Parts: sequence; structure tokens; C-alpha cells
Amino acid sequence: MSVVHFFKPHEKDIGGGFRVRRVLPAAAKQAVGPFIFFDHFGPIDAPAEANHDVRPHPHIGLATVTYLYEGAMEHRDSVGSVQRIEPGAINWMTAGRGIVHSERTPPDLAGKPRRSHGLQLWAALPRAHEEDAPSFAHTPADAIPVERLDGALVRVLIGSAYGHTSPVATFSETLYLDITLDPGRSIELDNLPQEAAIYPVTGEIAIDGELLAPHTMACLDAGSGASVYAAAGAQFVVIGGAPLDGHRHMVWNFVSSSKERIARAVEDWEQQRFDQVPGETEFIPFPKRQAGTGGQAPLARE
Repeated sequence: MSVVHFFKPHEKDIGGGFRVRRVLPAAAKQAVGPFIFFDHFGPIDAPAEANHDVRPHPHIGLATVTYLYEGAMEHRDSVGSVQRIEPGAINWMTAGRGIVHSERTPPDLAGKPRRSHGLQLWAALPRAHEEDAPSFAHTPADAIPVERLDGALVRVLIGSAYGHTSPVATFSETLYLDITLDPGRSIELDNLPQEAAIYPVTGEIAIDGELLAPHTMACLDAGSGASVYAAAGAQFVVIGGAPLDGHRHMVWNFVSSSKERIARAVEDWEQQRFDQVPGETEFIPFPKRQAGTGGQAPLARE
């Protein structure tokens, strides 16, 4: 059997009633390849008066990877990027030594009923790149390679698969596929990286004959492949890559191989030494210790 762990999400409100399913990090495994954080939000039908904006907040030591199925958001960051994010595009933001960003409802959708659905992942940067300069890269939907198989459609969001290579640049071996299966069809996943996992976004799938419920992540045995079948049709993602080069510490929105570096980032944020997002004026204080968090600030996305 190729599945060695099943990860069930826990729900978290990241502000204004906007709830996400958080799968990584998990108790049994901190990361899958470089992916140390996995949030699935929606589908959410928001009324016109809803405020689901993610206000300006900082990161270090990671890259955020945003992918939408429905809706739109406006990304702004402290290096001056302003980008409308729409379904099918990959948006990779390298925090490196420090970046601040917001994710808000685009002006043309504000005050209207709207629908949101997507994934946001964090990739921990290799130790050698944790202090790189911050940057942002947008890859539009029509630049993502697509492979059409018998009963399946594969979008190669990051990495290489089925003879295609994504234009998204990464710092280590990384794989991120978005796969749609027609009812009653299957797909063989071969040549996967050393660490890989499968997550059904919609529908139920079977991995080597074992059912996997929607919104449950299956972590595969090291270097193994898998046969995935969907009786009623499904959409799922495959993530993975080379193992991280050591444990990562995670506090609030900060990731680092060094506890001391995180402590310095917390102080820098509290003293407002991070660069600001042009046009943004809100400031979110670093969250104080809370019961049940092991004495540290809770992990969050705002």
C-alpha cells in the first residue's frame, strides 16, 4: 500500500468569518517536500456586506503559493507588487528576509455577493535561501502547461510531469499538480518525488483501491507511485518534492530554521521595522501567547 499517513484538516477562522481547512503542518509530519503549510478555503458564498480581506501581515523564510478555483483577490506587497489573482494562475511570493502583503477583495467585487474557492500553500525556503531578497512572481493561467489524458486533465502548476515543465521558478525540487478525473476513470501517478501527498479538493477518490474522503490528505510512501480512481469524478492536487533540509520553527506567519531569527522577526514587526505595503495603513499587532498553543503565538495567516 502506497499511503503511509492520512491527515485530516482542522478548521480555522482567519478573520471576518472566513474559514479555512488547514491540513499542514500535521502532528505526524511537519511538511511534504517543501510544503509546510496547506490551507483550503471554500467554496464560500459571501454576501455583499462580508469583509474577508486579509490585512497586511509579515512573513520570513517561506514562499506563499496562491491558487484559485473561483473568485478573485487583489495582492499587494511591500516590494510594490499589485496583482489581481484569478482562477488558474500561480502566484509565488518569496518572503526571504522579510515581506509584508495583503489580500483583499478587488474594488470591482467589493459590496457585491461573491464566491471564493482556492488553496494557499507555504513552501519553506532552503536554509541557503532563507535570507534572500523578497520578491513576487505571477504566472497567468494560460502559461500553465496542460496534459489531456484519457479521462483526465492535468495542470502542471509547479515542477515537471507528463512531459511538461511549469515556468514557475522554485528553490528546490517541487511538485504541484491539479488533476481532474472524469467519472469512472483513473490515472497513474509515476515518477513522483521522494515526498508526495494527494488531497481531494472535490469528490471522493480511491488510491490503490483505498477510499480517500474529500478534504483528507494522503501522504505516500517515499518514492512510490499510485493509481488514483474516481467513481463519480473528482478534482485533486498532488504536492511534494525533496525533503526539507532540517526542521523548521513556525510562529505566527514566520518560518525559519532558527528560533533566534524568528524572535528577531517578531521584534522587528512589533517595532514596525518591516517595509510597509504602499497604500496600506492598518497594523496587526503580533498575537500574544494563548492557552493551548504551547506558550507561543498561534500559527495564523493574519
